[in-house]
Amino acid sequence: MKKVSYKLALSLLTITFFLGCNKSDDSPNSSTAIDFSQVEIQDFIWEGMNAYYLWKDNVPALANSKDDNNESYYNFLKSYPDPDNFFESLIYNRENTDKWSWVVDDYIALENSFQGISTSNGVKYRLSYESGSDYNILGYVRYIQPNSDASTKDVKRGYVFDAIDGIQLTVDNYSSLLAQDTYTMNFANLNGGVPVSNGKSVTLTKSAYQENPVLIAKTLDVSGTKIGYIMYNAFTSTYDQQLNEAFGQLKSEGATELILDLRYNGGGSVQTSVYLASMITGQFNGQLFAKEKWNTELQSWFESNHPDWLVNSFENQITKQNSNGSTIQLPINSLNLNRVFVITTGSSASASELIINGLNPYINVITIGTKTSGKYTGSITLYDSDTFGRTGANLNPRHTWAIQPIVLETVNKLGVNDKDGFDPTVEIIEYVSDFQELGIETEPLLAKAIEQIVPSAKTSAKKKPSVIIEDFKGYKGDSKYETGMHVDKELPADFFNRLN
Repeated sequence: MKKVSYKLALSLLTITFFLGCNKSDDSPNSSTAIDFSQVEIQDFIWEGMNAYYLWKDNVPALANSKDDNNESYYNFLKSYPDPDNFFESLIYNRENTDKWSWVVDDYIALENSFQGISTSNGVKYRLSYESGSDYNILGYVRYIQPNSDASTKDVKRGYVFDAIDGIQLTVDNYSSLLAQDTYTMNFANLNGGVPVSNGKSVTLTKSAYQENPVLIAKTLDVSGTKIGYIMYNAFTSTYDQQLNEAFGQLKSEGATELILDLRYNGGGSVQTSVYLASMITGQFNGQLFAKEKWNTELQSWFESNHPDWLVNSFENQITKQNSNGSTIQLPINSLNLNRVFVITTGSSASASELIINGLNPYINVITIGTKTSGKYTGSITLYDSDTFGRTGANLNPRHTWAIQPIVLETVNKLGVNDKDGFDPTVEIIEYVSDFQELGIETEPLLAKAIEQIVPSAKTSAKKKPSVIIEDFKGYKGDSKYETGMHVDKELPADFFNRLN
């Protein structure tokens, strides 16, 4: 076994983790009596799950002794010809415990997504059932990505669509219709949740797109109070500098309060979460922001050898590599706040919840909106190489499968998290029928947040009854990689030799 050094990107949902861990020298793949190439993907999946899965102790099929006998192990792998089904068979309590581990057959697309790169036409939408139906689907536009195809067309936040290419959306066809590179979106009036076509449509084409997650950064002057407002839609590490610049802007504009809008933020980089928490505060540099808990075997190893590696602390600098590969450090623009107002919905997950949980022991975190997702765990990307790393020795060239198993949970300084999601301090439901332009003071959720800071600022007024529509439970987002949390740090060098 070689001693190597790998970068890993931990995903707390969804987390890129370029990991290095030597597979056992007595791997069944070394057998000459049985041709394991027929089940090489299943073999890789089992070994990765056996090494890193958080709930390994709860899954008998992941016992270390499972691969002691080559023949029985081979037959076990062969009994699952579909790698997806095999991976699913190793998941612990999918419905109530591990809701988040997953497997992909294209790790290139996965890696791109973690950098904010995807194929998009610019419409960020959500799907719901039509009222009174468990079959027909409607969609509504949450926002439009800047400089996208949709940004040049007649489509905007609040638009409702119930058909693609003139075909009614249903639970059976929505995925294939919306997966097309080019399609025509047919719009409708909401009509109490039973859409009626309004005759409008727009043709949209997808292309490679990299989204700056800082959608809005501005300072509002409300009755003499300078309130910073940032709508932040993903913890994408490649945009850490832009996030820092947004805080620098608020600081220069004299913001003394902050409304952080995470209503559509499904997660991202754990390191970016640390940076963001440090931008909000600044007075806690070096103190513990979040701790990680791994499976029994890995937790014991880290605690015995590198307990500091399990800790994520507040920082005062952003550390990056420039285009030349040199390490650079940028001072963090901190607001030194003692409280923050966070807008949340059920789409606020993972790294978004880490911000709330990590800051709770230090400052007053007031949440406005609805309950968060309840994603308290982190996953890693494992590849089929000798070290499970993307650049590991003998990376299998015959396939591009990778697994994203849950490997850790995070807790704050007090050792707690909220497995059921964070209830809002101030509840307000975001109704599609009430959608207004994001970032304006009368937008209902922002208006409610402003009222917590300046009680006399009654900026919102209900003009019509709100229409309640039920989310389509089978819909996981317009990108299958939508949620996640990434932590970038060097693994200890001796980590790779621990199985010797």
